[in-house]
Amino acid sequence: MKKPVGQLLDWYENNRRILPWREDPSPYHVWISEIMLQQTRVEAVKPYYTRFLENLPDIEALSRVPEDALLKLWEGLGYYSRARNLKRAAEIIMREHDGQMPETPEELVKLPGIGCYTAGAIASIAFGGRFPAVDGNALRIWTRVHADSRDIMKESTKRALRAQIEAILPDAPFAAGRFNQALMDLGSAVCLPNSMPKCTECPWKTNCLAHGQGRETDYPVTAAKKARRIEKRTIFVIEDEGCVLIRKRPQKGLLAGLYELPGAEGHLNRKEALAFCESLGIRALKITPLPPAKHIFTHIEWHMTGYRIRVDALSDFFPEQMQAVLAGKQDIATRYSIPSAFSNYILYIT
Repeated sequence: MKKPVGQLLDWYENNRRILPWREDPSPYHVWISEIMLQQTRVEAVKPYYTRFLENLPDIEALSRVPEDALLKLWEGLGYYSRARNLKRAAEIIMREHDGQMPETPEELVKLPGIGCYTAGAIASIAFGGRFPAVDGNALRIWTRVHADSRDIMKESTKRALRAQIEAILPDAPFAAGRFNQALMDLGSAVCLPNSMPKCTECPWKTNCLAHGQGRETDYPVTAAKKARRIEKRTIFVIEDEGCVLIRKRPQKGLLAGLYELPGAEGHLNRKEALAFCESLGIRALKITPLPPAKHIFTHIEWHMTGYRIRVDALSDFFPEQMQAVLAGKQDIATRYSIPSAFSNYILYIT
């Protein structure tokens, strides 16, 4: 009978996902895909990954891309600091590593945006090193297999589990990378979160203590999350016949440096919305209420309402205090990166 590592690798060979970054696992491709896959589903990442590589095919191109162009390529993926860290890391690689990706986790974690998991993934998958890549899938599987009730949000628990997984990694070149990817696929297809896992399909079902006890969904154990803070906002689509008013957010804080539709705190009624526009020097010809919308960030929820404001000519005023830009619909489609938080209201731009 095969040992657990062999069982998992056999399962992976027969069930692995065919993904574009796996078919050509160069260090750059693995790096870009792993950063995109943070907090994002695989199917959502695929078109972004393809478009990203078409525009920025290598580390040098990434290091030179203007920030607005980079953020436009990233638009819709969210967590925009990931894109900025990619560019910062590419600049460091060009400057300090002669344009070549570092090969070891110790070197990789020194780059912006690369933590222990991503460093292990690059080092094992792209370079063939014997290093673990322990993500949420691996933690979920491992705590179920061992019925481990330690809190996986604690760094001490993560370190201990990482050491346990590293101890059983296979020694052959690139075998650890296959093992790491097998855990990723097992977690995404079989050992599912927040629901009854498909234990009958699992290569480790006879080894899994949680399964043997009928307690699969008791693991992993995590401390209760704090409730997200709710913020009420009013969003304005201010436009004339050819342009809409957008502005750049501050360089620090939520959605830093991205473009947005103007907004105000709170849910404004019609009279208050008109007063807000007048405070900017904008005289509305027509005001139309827009439906409510909600957007969820990691720790905050925006509960939004909106108004469409029609004016005679936006070029007649230009509120400097807003850092405003007059943009056409094509500009928004191709040039300015507007976060998905505003997607419900972008639809009303004519």
